[in-house]
Amino acid sequence: MNKTKHRKTLDANRMVEFFISEKYRLRRHSLLVAFSIVVLYYSPADYVEPFESYNRIVIFLQIILLAYSNMYFFVPKFLFRKKYVSYSLYVLSGMILSFFVHQIAAYYFKPYLLPYQDDDINFFTFSFMVMVLIIASASVKLFQQWIMDAQLINELERTNAQTELEQLKNQINPHFLFNMLNNANVLTQKDPEKASQVLVRLSDLLRYQLYDSAREKVLLTSDIHFLEDFLNLEKIRRDNFSFLISKEGNLSSIQIPPLLFISFVENAVKHNNDSARSSYVNVFFEIKDDALNFQCINSKPLLKAVSNSGGLGLTNTKRRLELLFPLNHTLKIVDDVETFTVYLTIKL
Repeated sequence: MNKTKHRKTLDANRMVEFFISEKYRLRRHSLLVAFSIVVLYYSPADYVEPFESYNRIVIFLQIILLAYSNMYFFVPKFLFRKKYVSYSLYVLSGMILSFFVHQIAAYYFKPYLLPYQDDDINFFTFSFMVMVLIIASASVKLFQQWIMDAQLINELERTNAQTELEQLKNQINPHFLFNMLNNANVLTQKDPEKASQVLVRLSDLLRYQLYDSAREKVLLTSDIHFLEDFLNLEKIRRDNFSFLISKEGNLSSIQIPPLLFISFVENAVKHNNDSARSSYVNVFFEIKDDALNFQCINSKPLLKAVSNSGGLGLTNTKRRLELLFPLNHTLKIVDDVETFTVYLTIKL
């Protein structure tokens, strides 16, 4: 099913490219000329030869002149600029001029009219045919302009979204780094050995942030390893802290945007520090039914009510999810009395 959908998308893209791409211009024009010739060739004859050929040449030149002057001069100059009155005057002038040319040709070719053929045609019937040609040629240019405008808008939106994503990711990194350096600074006075361990592990985290996370996507397993290093740092800093990371399903080949889960885990660590009892953070990853399910549960302090709404990092992550997976993710946060839980599902 996915292959069929992908093939249809490719076919649609090729069709759109044929209508708007500069490299297909000669083919488009050749197709228009060939179509006009075929229609004229198979239309019933009105005159004896060679005057029938002369008549068809006149009609062909009228078609080409009207179509191309409309597409490349009058539509861009008047219709695109919303000069509707001027464009209407052009259409009316085109009808009158074409009818006049047709009447002149009919006057000279009339002695050679085939039996039972009547070359008389009233202005309204002829104008209707010219109007169809003008509308058809204008529709081609309007369709091209619409496609190009849509592509430009999509490109601008994509560029703006990408810029915003980079800004959000860059905001996450200093925010996280500030917290960890502050922890190391406190430990330097209390426990220098632990402070040294924190700095060594922090260097590994920074290496991931500076190099691996610079890419558009990373392996899910790499991001999970990053979370493990982060939680191990917290375990070094706090004796009464424990954590669990559970992995289910085939995670090895899954790629995700980097640093997607750290804000949830960091928020859990930040708001579960409890001096009265042990605290914990449990993280679950599961691949099931072409979806990545993420769950982060943290304990809450017993004696102190702490708001778990999160700060800058959590807000940024929500925004990143909206930009990266606008229709392919669900985020649910449950704030209970004893626990705070984040549920995130991403369709792969």
